Amino acid sequence: MELRRSHGFRISRVMIVLCVLLSFSGNLLFGEVRRPKNVQASLRAKWSGTPLLLEAGELLSKEWKDNFWEFIDVWHKAKYDSDTSTARGCLQKIVSYGRSLLKEPLSSVFEFTLVLRSASPRLVLYRQLAEESISSFPLADETDSTNATSEILDPGERPNGRRTDNFLVSKNPASIRGKCCWTDTGSTIFFDVQELLLWFDSADDLYDTTLEQPELFDFDHVYPESSVGSRIVILYGALGTQCFKEFHVALVEAAKKGKARYVVRPVLPSGCELEAGHCGAVGAGGFVNLGGYGVELALKNMEYKAMDDSTMKKGVTLEDPRTEDLNQEVRGFIFSKILERRPELSNEVMAFRDYLLSSSVSDSLDIWELKDLGHQTVQRIVHAFDPLQSMQEINQNFPSIVSSLSRMKLDDSVKDEIIANQRMVQPGKSLMALNGAVLNIDDIDLYLLLDMVHEELSLVDQFASLKIPSSTIKKLLLSPPPSESVTFRIDFRSAHVHYLNNLEVDAMYRRWRSNINELLMPVFPGQLRYIRKNIFHAVYVIDPATTCGLQAITETAIETVEMVMSLHENNVPMRFGVILFSSTLVKNIEANDGELPKDTSAKSGLNKEEDISSLVNVLSEGSANSLELHHVEAAFVETLMSKVKSPPQEILLKIEKDILFKEKADESSLFVFKLGVSKLQCCLLMNGLVHEPTEESTINAMNEELPRIQEQVYFGHIDSHTDILEKLLSENGYGRYNPRIVTEGKGQKKFISLTKEALGGDSVLADISYLHPPETVDETKQITHLIAVDITSTKGIRLLHEGLHYLMRGRKSVRVGFLMNANDSAPRVLDFLDQLTSVYESDYMHDASSSGEKMQSFVDYVSELAATNGLTTKIFRTVLSEFSAEGVKKSLDKVANFLYKQLGTSFGTNGVITNGRVILCDDGDTLVSDDLSLLESMESEQRVKGIAAIIEEAEWQDFDPDSLTSKFFSDAIMFVSSSMATRKRSFERLRFEVLNAKYSAVILNNENSTIHIDAVIDPLSSAGQKLAPLLRVLRNLVHPSMRIVLNPLSSLVNLPLKNYYRYVVPSMDDFSSLDFSITGPKAFFPNMPLSKTLTMNLDVPDPWLIEPVIAVHDLDNILLENLGDVRTLQAVFELEALLLTGHCSEKDHDPPRGLQFILGTKALPHLVDTLVMANLGYWQLKVSPGVWNLQLAPGRSADLYMMPESESGNRRSGKQIVIDDLRGKLVYLEVMKRKGKEHEQLLTAATDEHAEKRKEDGISGWNANIRKWAAGLIGGGEQSKKRQAHEKFGRRGVTINIFSIASGHLYERFLKIMILSVLKNTHRPVKFWFIKNYLSPQFKDFIPHMAQEYGFDYELITYKWPTWLHKQTEKQRIIWAYKILFLDVIFPLSLEKVIFVDADQIVRADMGELYDMDIKGRPLAYTPFCDNNKEMDGYRFWRQTAAGDNLRVFYETLSKDPNSLSNLDQDLPNYAQHTVPIFSLPQEWLWCESWCGNATKSKAKTIDLCNNPMTKEPKLQGARRIVSEWPELDAEARRFTAKVFGEEFEPLAPPTEVSGKTDSSSVDDADKESRSEL
Repeated sequence: MELRRSHGFRISRVMIVLCVLLSFSGNLLFGEVRRPKNVQASLRAKWSGTPLLLEAGELLSKEWKDNFWEFIDVWHKAKYDSDTSTARGCLQKIVSYGRSLLKEPLSSVFEFTLVLRSASPRLVLYRQLAEESISSFPLADETDSTNATSEILDPGERPNGRRTDNFLVSKNPASIRGKCCWTDTGSTIFFDVQELLLWFDSADDLYDTTLEQPELFDFDHVYPESSVGSRIVILYGALGTQCFKEFHVALVEAAKKGKARYVVRPVLPSGCELEAGHCGAVGAGGFVNLGGYGVELALKNMEYKAMDDSTMKKGVTLEDPRTEDLNQEVRGFIFSKILERRPELSNEVMAFRDYLLSSSVSDSLDIWELKDLGHQTVQRIVHAFDPLQSMQEINQNFPSIVSSLSRMKLDDSVKDEIIANQRMVQPGKSLMALNGAVLNIDDIDLYLLLDMVHEELSLVDQFASLKIPSSTIKKLLLSPPPSESVTFRIDFRSAHVHYLNNLEVDAMYRRWRSNINELLMPVFPGQLRYIRKNIFHAVYVIDPATTCGLQAITETAIETVEMVMSLHENNVPMRFGVILFSSTLVKNIEANDGELPKDTSAKSGLNKEEDISSLVNVLSEGSANSLELHHVEAAFVETLMSKVKSPPQEILLKIEKDILFKEKADESSLFVFKLGVSKLQCCLLMNGLVHEPTEESTINAMNEELPRIQEQVYFGHIDSHTDILEKLLSENGYGRYNPRIVTEGKGQKKFISLTKEALGGDSVLADISYLHPPETVDETKQITHLIAVDITSTKGIRLLHEGLHYLMRGRKSVRVGFLMNANDSAPRVLDFLDQLTSVYESDYMHDASSSGEKMQSFVDYVSELAATNGLTTKIFRTVLSEFSAEGVKKSLDKVANFLYKQLGTSFGTNGVITNGRVILCDDGDTLVSDDLSLLESMESEQRVKGIAAIIEEAEWQDFDPDSLTSKFFSDAIMFVSSSMATRKRSFERLRFEVLNAKYSAVILNNENSTIHIDAVIDPLSSAGQKLAPLLRVLRNLVHPSMRIVLNPLSSLVNLPLKNYYRYVVPSMDDFSSLDFSITGPKAFFPNMPLSKTLTMNLDVPDPWLIEPVIAVHDLDNILLENLGDVRTLQAVFELEALLLTGHCSEKDHDPPRGLQFILGTKALPHLVDTLVMANLGYWQLKVSPGVWNLQLAPGRSADLYMMPESESGNRRSGKQIVIDDLRGKLVYLEVMKRKGKEHEQLLTAATDEHAEKRKEDGISGWNANIRKWAAGLIGGGEQSKKRQAHEKFGRRGVTINIFSIASGHLYERFLKIMILSVLKNTHRPVKFWFIKNYLSPQFKDFIPHMAQEYGFDYELITYKWPTWLHKQTEKQRIIWAYKILFLDVIFPLSLEKVIFVDADQIVRADMGELYDMDIKGRPLAYTPFCDNNKEMDGYRFWRQTAAGDNLRVFYETLSKDPNSLSNLDQDLPNYAQHTVPIFSLPQEWLWCESWCGNATKSKAKTIDLCNNPMTKEPKLQGARRIVSEWPELDAEARRFTAKVFGEEFEPLAPPTEVSGKTDSSSVDDADKESRSEL
């Protein structure tokens, strides 16, 4: 019965459809239905194509470095088959070979990332290195290779004179003399294998290790069996070519024999495609088409007509797009099913579908329809067969679907659950976490998600190889990372602290309240809370014999002691204390293995005068006045005179003679040495936290500590009876401080994964015999110290000593490996090794002789020492008699290779690897046993303890119990904790499980998956539009478990989405099955509304800078009904550059605002430049894939500042930057003032009263110098050429710089007219600066011709919106922001002054007059807006602005309020007008009809075609009416445009007058649009 009803329903539905179709087809007889139009967009990289085969090798090496070499071997054994005659066939073959080296689901991720082309940037990097290799030798001059550097005349100049970005994309080197491979040895390059082999043979005896070898990088492919000490040979070539195979075979053999350190850098030179085989060149032709971005078509508000009435006919016609997807639901119909059943009605069915699509677009609903729209959407999604697909279809086609959604009957249970959840999470908020790690929704993109998923799956693969159960692996991946909130405190509690006061008992604090809950009471900013409780303990550690200590004693008016006394006398609620020590004594303690010298406390009291005299001598060295003993004695007596009853002289004499005081002083110094703070000389310990000992730092330290204590008081962890210092130091206190170990934030710590090394076969880790504390061999150890020791250095032997002493202290949960063999079963083995290393260091380490007599002496001593410690002498005699220098060298090489691969270091390394945490001793200091204890405590508490607990609680089923030894568990803990530490994860954690998920959530369970996703998503938001397709990709790729709680806004008053959206994801279909072409992924919008004006925007990852390169139509104003016979509007964008961003800091100072950086290569150090903002020290640069060098710009920046010393092994100056993926890079830099420059300022205030005097006296400031330097980079010859070109057009004098912005064809038309109006009114040279982001391809193609025709210069500039600055979503508001927010950083360093002119402005005067105007040293000058048009009083506002960093501060504060900054480029400066000085320009420099009366029009020097909110007159009509010369200028511009593009000039007919009457209800919106045009 039920089946029958179901069947009947289907029949009746089809009948209804057929009836509709028949009636609809009948209507076709009377009226034609307009065919729907489509929109298509794609994005390609700026660089030329890269071979897929080489990309596959890079992706495989990312998973496991040995995979790269295995893939080469697999491919060399491959045979040709007929399936590899197409791009898709080759792709499938490459994927199949790659998959054979991986396990699922890593193999699926490999396939998808290959299709995504994510490894292409790495190959572009290799091209850059290949070019540098070739250009380093004279041979390059004899070839016709395309050399990137040969095309550079000057930074940023092209041969045709066009100024572009100072930025290069590495080009593919051409084959040289028909050769497709070569090897680079640093001194020679070889194109022939036989020549290389001859060189190996001849160089055996001639090899000079002092010769400079090629530089290697972390990303380089080094053959695993290469020796670190061998000479480097780099092979440039491509897998698939015969020459590569020949070189590879020869170099593998040479590497195995120790003759070469074999490195491969994959490059397929242009012209070698045929040599690469059938599949070796797939992807190398054309461009690299990218995916992983979104495209939106926004419905545009056309209240003002802002469209060009002239059309650009010249353009590029692209191929018709792929077939439309008929499986998508349209108003409840799935047309693929209907066509299957009635194919004879295909024309009528498709016409009906087109009608439904074109007639269902809504950009507004009544308020009652909007009320529950979010809840109705959730109900539709959760009840769908495929909820993720349903969510994607709804939010990506929302204007076409909203009507049907609003008519859905709502289930109250859905609404109630959503409202209940919104008591715990903000309505409309979107959140997401992957395996517990919270992601920043704004930063999420496909590449970030894939990297995170790959990282998790790689860990799963490693842990599974370690035989860890799958359930335990899940727990490990979901375990929270170490919290960033954990504060490191020094436990200074001891009798050596001398306190000045005690708030709890001293009489002066008796009137204060004792209730600690007073901390939670609100107070005015800066007001202190006076509570009779020792909450803040400010303890100063001071050495009186140092500079800061000397000042503390002799200059108390300005330094520590006076400051402390002042704070105390002013009742600052702190407990003050001091710990004194002697640096001289600390050095003696350090030399005495951490103990007091034996004769220190044995001195008699008669020597005290001598001791004090020596102290005075030290003090005198650092003082301006000579100090003598009697000065100190007099100060002592004077201090005590009024405070004691007995004569102070007697007390002084007693102190000098009593040895007890000397012992206490010595013990205090020993205590400071043990704490590890002696090297700081002076410091403040605020409740154990380390700070500078200044008044500012003291107050800041108290303010930073306050919220931590308030939190504990709030949660009841601290009350009025709690000893706060005791609690804080007991929980987080450590008895040792070492700044190299105690670094704040994971980013400053270095971690390596030991798991891959352990699983890699012949691992050095398998050779280690660990040393244990006595009687703990059979216990599981949570902490493993791997101590790398250079046995030829004193520092290395001392580190070995310290490691042994550390173990001898009896640490229970630790083991130590010295990367050398040892027998740890004997009870006194540690004593034996300690004594042995002492003898080796003193008698044998520096003795290079190897005589038999010396060797026999060493053997005898070792045997004797072993017998003394109860060890078997026979074993040692046997081992030492079999001593082999070759065997030792082999062992040392093995360790050196391990250290190089893991740490990037070579021979002579001293350091410690603690469960993956790396501490290198490369700065002259070594680690002592107390440091190892600190390292153990920190890593155990913060990182390892939780991991160890999970592993020890694991259920080891189907596992041999005999193999579950303490060593197995200790190894597992070491390997797992090291791998987990390398994860790049957020420390934030959210409790998604508290949200209800019965009626309003999408839950996808997969018990076998190790990837779990929690999400809270507003499906009707821009975040929801992006997240839906990303979640679908992850579901199809790795099948994770998901729990997605839907969280829409509950009460809507406007449509939440007014756009169509597509997220571009690549697939196998992008690769042709007919030939070797790759079409690439595209965003396809079928059946878009014909009569709605649309605006196209791209939603790309933050590090991408893009621009349109092919777009026949206006992408700002897409009106599909004007396409004519064209069915699909198509646009192609290009990834112009990637973003290198960073934050620059100066220790204990504000960010160095105005500091200048330059970026380039070794040959061309200055390609791009930038300035550091005061806001977070932010800076950004445009880069392409490659190896770059970042350094301070010559001039004042380099004179005042220096960058920290570069990493070991980096021979370049500055900081090396590697860009080898599509994620860009974020860099944190710390600079420091040069010695002697500490008090000099980088920038001087704009209002400096002496500025004018300096100018009059002819003293040029640093700004002028840097401008001169930067301008000089263009080159004198080029400047001369420009002068000649300007003189050709009769232009002389100082160049006028003009800045403007335009978006859309209409405003580009206005821009041409503005340019003409400027040029026709001045005889000065003019340079225009245009924001590149929004210019159309046609304009960028046109502007060079116009510049040549009319004799002006131009430059296209851009600046990416910083991620930390609140983002705008509307295109118009972003454009407004560019007018004002980034003026201080968007222009090159050489630019002195610039005038902003709106695109729709007409100039009637010489702009040189304005350019030369004296603005009295003010940074900005603006025209106050006129107010004599009284009809517009209801719409009036004022224009002023501020500058740079202050504007961004105001913007960040105000922009998050949706009611603020409705007109960003006017309201923002209005708020900030009192912050920086602004010069008011004469009124005639800006006239606008809407706001100014006709009486002043005749004096106007510029006319702005601002919109009129009262009449809403179209732009073009107003231009012709208001500006008499506008039609003539417009005709000239259009005539020249037609000439450039080879078209006939067609004069436009005069426009028909339209009524200016407008509904007054839209005045507010009109005002908003009007302001945007001013």
